[in-house]
Amino acid sequence: MKSLQLNQNDNVAIAILALEQGETVENTDVSTTTAIPPGHKVAINAIKQGEAVYKYGQIIGSASADIQPGDHVHSHNLGMGEFKQDYAYASASTPLPPIDSSATFMGFKRSDGQVGTRNYVGILTSVNCAGTVARIIADAATDSEWLKAFPNIDGIVPIVHGTGCGMSSSGESYDTLFRTLSGYAQNPNFSAILMVGLGCEIMQISALVGSYSKEDSERFRYMTIQESGGTRLTVERGLELLQEIAPLANQATRTECPASSLVIGMQCGGSDGYSGLGANPALGAASDLLIRHGGTTFLSETPEIYGAEHLLTRRAINAEVGEKLCDRISWWEDYCERNRGEMDNNPSPGNKRGGLTTILEKSLGAVAKGGTAPLSDVILYAERTKSRGLVFMDSPGYDPASCTGQIASGANIIIFTTGRGSVSGYKPTPCIKLSSNTAMYERLSEDMDLNCGDIIDGDCTIEEKGEELFNMILAIASGEETKSEALGFGGAEFVPWQIGAVM
Repeated sequence: MKSLQLNQNDNVAIAILALEQGETVENTDVSTTTAIPPGHKVAINAIKQGEAVYKYGQIIGSASADIQPGDHVHSHNLGMGEFKQDYAYASASTPLPPIDSSATFMGFKRSDGQVGTRNYVGILTSVNCAGTVARIIADAATDSEWLKAFPNIDGIVPIVHGTGCGMSSSGESYDTLFRTLSGYAQNPNFSAILMVGLGCEIMQISALVGSYSKEDSERFRYMTIQESGGTRLTVERGLELLQEIAPLANQATRTECPASSLVIGMQCGGSDGYSGLGANPALGAASDLLIRHGGTTFLSETPEIYGAEHLLTRRAINAEVGEKLCDRISWWEDYCERNRGEMDNNPSPGNKRGGLTTILEKSLGAVAKGGTAPLSDVILYAERTKSRGLVFMDSPGYDPASCTGQIASGANIIIFTTGRGSVSGYKPTPCIKLSSNTAMYERLSEDMDLNCGDIIDGDCTIEEKGEELFNMILAIASGEETKSEALGFGGAEFVPWQIGAVM
């Protein structure tokens, strides 16, 4: 199969393989008028300027010029156009069927009821000014002899960032960073936390410490550089505090835990024309499987569901949840307008080279990560949720920032689909990389955990790949190493979303 019409109502087909000029589009009498790159679109009907272009049975934009059958459909003749969605709140919210038997994995049970898939000790910084000191402490602890006495600790992870001061001391920007830092401190993949601040910053250590319950106090230690007497003394004190909490962290051992304890952050980056055909639907199938076991998955990247949000509002468990999603879309439209941006600044150049044209097209493929489960909740960036099932967390489309928010919201695994190729990892949370096409998987096999290109190749179904992925999730949650973990990723990918002005 070299080309495919995804829906009977579509007026374009997808080139699964490169099509030469004059080649017949499969199951049509249309011949290509030019060469069509793999992953790109070819018209199978005449489309007049201003008419809608359909893919997945949904509008992906309107023709900016007359398009003839066989023409390449891309940025030169397809634009956003005017569109209006019917949100039909909660009109298609159908519960998933119950599971026959409950899956389990070997995880770390925490006192607050959460379950970790890793057992790290974290060094959390309140401000950029404390970042270097935190790294020095982490490096010294990692190289120490005493750490070898605690084999159940997976490592020492410094969480450093570029903000924490030069910002308002209240409001949206402050609240977002506060949720992010406190969320990381409470992520179940950290068994203990050392907090390090400078002392005079806007994001005060005392405020972060004060947000935890007394029951949590045993697993936290904190200090500031100014009160400790400078870099050398802070490093010495930091190492002393780590040695105090290391025995506690080492007490954690893997025990059998239900799959309902898994919280998956779902992400896509470096997408291409294949992403919405294989990798994203396969992740959606695995998401549905996990939700049937009682687990939770986070769909995010609000600018990258723009134009496809009506597919989620229809699956909302009630009108209130659907309206919460639309409120975030409205917030983003205002956010872009006041910052002189555009919601259609996506797809990126790499996405376009892979065949994606408008944000509507990209969004329809991205939403496939959410499977078919009802939408149970919509939360702010880095906000904790009490809901299970499919949850939408508001975030930018920028992958490191979005994954950071998901981990702060409690994700204990990240799953990342990519078509062009992406290299990254997100300590303390393992990241599973899915390739949308076989060619990229073979080229970047040292970075990709699972090839979903065999769906496109016709060698397996979406459901079969979803089940394969679900089993991989259980194995990695139980301690099996991901490719990004083996390569040492995770030291540079903590990127809190900076909303407000830097002052």
